[in-house]
Amino acid sequence: MRSRPPLESDLDVDVAIVGAGYTGLWTAYYLAALDPSLRVVVVEAEVAGFGASGRNGGWCSAFFATSHAALADEVGLDGMHAMRRAMEHSVDEVGTVAAAEGIDCHYRKGGTISLARSGTQVAAARGELAHARSLGINEDDLRWCDPEEASGLVGATSVLGGLYSPHCAAIHPARLVRGLAEAVERRGVAIYEGSPVGRISRAGPSGAVNRLDTPGGRVRAEVVVRATEGFTARLPGGRREVVPLYSLMVATEPLPESTLETLGVNGGLTFTDGRHLIIYGQRTADGRLAFGGRGAPYHFRSGIEPSFDRVPGVHNALEATLVELFPELGDVAVTHSWGGPLGVHRDWHPSVLFDRASGLGSAGGYVGDGVSTTNLAGRTLADLITGRDTDETRLAWVGHRSPPWEPEPLRWLGVNAGLLAMQWADRAEARTGTPSRLAAAVDRLTGH
Repeated sequence: MRSRPPLESDLDVDVAIVGAGYTGLWTAYYLAALDPSLRVVVVEAEVAGFGASGRNGGWCSAFFATSHAALADEVGLDGMHAMRRAMEHSVDEVGTVAAAEGIDCHYRKGGTISLARSGTQVAAARGELAHARSLGINEDDLRWCDPEEASGLVGATSVLGGLYSPHCAAIHPARLVRGLAEAVERRGVAIYEGSPVGRISRAGPSGAVNRLDTPGGRVRAEVVVRATEGFTARLPGGRREVVPLYSLMVATEPLPESTLETLGVNGGLTFTDGRHLIIYGQRTADGRLAFGGRGAPYHFRSGIEPSFDRVPGVHNALEATLVELFPELGDVAVTHSWGGPLGVHRDWHPSVLFDRASGLGSAGGYVGDGVSTTNLAGRTLADLITGRDTDETRLAWVGHRSPPWEPEPLRWLGVNAGLLAMQWADRAEARTGTPSRLAAAVDRLTGH
């Protein structure tokens, strides 16, 4: 339900932001803080937080979609560590702003653990840890948990150990995005909902400013920030820029205290395991388990439809996986199921872009790790737009341009083949107890 009016007249502003998700709202928030004189508006096709910002798994983590190893190869060890430290700071910055603005998003920083539940997963985790040490990542940032400690953190079946990082908080994503929208409005930024942008173009006698066309009016702005993430495919020319990959979730009913004690997952801890087809979970502030994963198909020509948010086969598989991890949940009701698209660049590399000559900026391609990455993107875009030279504007992802995705039907075939490959790899490893070469090949293709 919309709580804000649509744009109903033409406007002239300094900065127009397309998309009222985390990226757009954080950008507006920091712009208003840096220069309150700026006239900033946010234009949203649906409602604030409609996309991944309002319906993600609630992991505010320091994970960056491009691996540490790939970043080190790209920009050197110093550049990789600068990016890593910036991401770690962003986890804390989200909590700091939430507290300062009175945003009750259930922010709880309890770290994250990737459980190893087979010999193959133990070997992979040990290898990951050794590689992290070779890159200079120490015990304070990533460490091995023995079976007893890991089982004490998450009471799942077959736990043989796990990798733990303190740099993650659990949040309620919809509460964060709604509270952030209100904080932005308190700083004088107007948000127009129900105002889809059909075109971004240059306007004026010399093409001196940018123009957004919406059904209710036009916005002229010196600077336009496109913060559309997975929904970029709906903009003219955007279908090959970002693939909208669907991730789906379920949530249980509130659990009895006795069950919660058995499950663990206390204090804002988030959890996954070492399988290739990603799963992710957290215990919510009201005592549910919120649990999600990949597996939903990519739709031809980067299609996005409300009906794609629910795939019974995938939701059923998530419920089965949840019970396999926690047999105590066999008789527990699943009361919610949902999903939505996230944005993936061709090289699995997030980016922040700003061209001062044209006044066009963008950020995205978070591959599902966007809760804290968007905060860093917003701060970075605000610095770039206001002409500040900061540590953030010198980070590795600033100015990175990903190649376009292949045209159809190659895109449909390739993305869905990759999803199937991860499922086959997990089954093969469970059957043979040996690492999957197929998974290793896909990881190389995605920069991991």
